[in-house]
Amino acid sequence: MNAATLTNTTLSHPDHLPRRMAVVVFLAFALAYFFSALVRAITATLSPTLTTEFSLSAQDLGLLAGGYFLGFSLTQLPLGRWLDRYGPKKVILAFLSFAVLGCLAFSWVDSFHGLLAARVLCGMGVSACLMAPLTGYRRWFDASTQLRTNSWMLMTGSLGMLAATLPVQWLMPIWGWRALFVMLGVMIAIAMVLIALLVPVWQQASLTADSPKKPPDDDGSYREIWRSAYFWRMMPIGFFSYGGMVAIQTLWAGPWMTQVAGWSAAEAASGLFLINLAMLVTFWLWGLITPGLARKGVPVELLIAWGLPLSFLVIGALVWMGPAIGSAAAVGMALLCVSSTFVALAQPAVGMAFPSHLAGRALSAYNLVIFAGIFVVQWGIGLLVDAGRGLGLENAAAYQAALACFGLTSVLSWVFFLLKKPAQA
Repeated sequence: MNAATLTNTTLSHPDHLPRRMAVVVFLAFALAYFFSALVRAITATLSPTLTTEFSLSAQDLGLLAGGYFLGFSLTQLPLGRWLDRYGPKKVILAFLSFAVLGCLAFSWVDSFHGLLAARVLCGMGVSACLMAPLTGYRRWFDASTQLRTNSWMLMTGSLGMLAATLPVQWLMPIWGWRALFVMLGVMIAIAMVLIALLVPVWQQASLTADSPKKPPDDDGSYREIWRSAYFWRMMPIGFFSYGGMVAIQTLWAGPWMTQVAGWSAAEAASGLFLINLAMLVTFWLWGLITPGLARKGVPVELLIAWGLPLSFLVIGALVWMGPAIGSAAAVGMALLCVSSTFVALAQPAVGMAFPSHLAGRALSAYNLVIFAGIFVVQWGIGLLVDAGRGLGLENAAAYQAALACFGLTSVLSWVFFLLKKPAQA
């Protein structure tokens, strides 16, 4: 069954939550995801401070920010199995314990390698913050609501990234970055308490047409996921376009504004605030319109095919203009991130393309693709910038060349998506 079929099917499911309980569960998960996104994006705001304090190169900065996504990626395959077996509540609480430790460790270390290790631990700890609720939503909500809640979870993430910009910049002179990470650890612990109190216990899947009984020969492997032509069709755009969108939003938008457009650190923090506000509004709008599009039979794949090329036009404009973009740098980066959000629709589509007993594994496998892409693009842009400088390019030109390389990979992944024949999962 493919994503379009499930999206257009409305079934009465005995595991669906009452409306009020569904809202409470969503808010509990959303709070945890808010703080995970704040932890993810804070390096963009802190990059000038960390670069100065630890004498970081562009490669070091890319690796440090990418360490979060490396840790995140390392857990995805076992995470999927555990979500299908133990359910979202138990798994996310266990993982968030490591996130608290990672935040505290980040606040204590005094070397680049210590920062990197703590950053990897943070990534591992929050790696269930989106997959756990999406696995629960696959069973607790109908198909159109899943599209909405996915968009609104991403909206919550954008709110967390918003909090990682100007609010962090304002608190830095008062608390310092180390105290900020202590507070993040405390707030994640509070979110854990709410999840423990409010999220229902995972039960065995009920027997319905949409959610068949778990096959007796299901050994918890990813065999059905890896064999899926639909999954492979979605993989390159998840790796390059989705991964690149997050890599730029959470790190390289800041250095683009300071190193290419010549903005100050405070101005860049304001620019990041604008970018993340634009993403918040965009995901809120996606949450409003996707259920209606689903009911009208508009497939996710069509939206991606026609919408994603807008981001290629923005990349081309940014590369062409370079330093000439000046005061419009934040607007340009916001347009790049917003025009890339079409690819975010791929994640719930992959989850709905598989039976519910495989939802945790399908979502986690695709999340592994996305976060591996974030790590590669985030670090890769840093490597390309340093390589460009080594070849004698001016600082701005090195960034332009790196962004152009990223744009090329995104275009190629989209072409693969178009040429790959739609297939049943």
